Amino acid sequence: MAASAKELFETALNLNDQERAELVNLLLASLDTETEDGVDASWVEEISRRVAELDSGTVQTVGWAQVQAEAFEVADR
Repeated sequence: MAASAKELFETALNLNDQERAELVNLLLASLDTETEDGVDASWVEEISRRVAELDSGTVQTVGWAQVQAEAFEVADR
């Protein structure tokens, strides 16, 4: 008998963080069955560009607390 989604979820909660992340990636990948030509290559190019900017110091990362505070500030306007 097949388990329900809720039963599978409850079972998945017993996995460690890495195993849960892997399960999420596998489930998401199973939904992503169609992509336009060149999309994957474009993402690889974009990610490479962003990593190069970080490595060169051209851009700096911003901590989550700052991002969250700025988002709430904008939302309160």
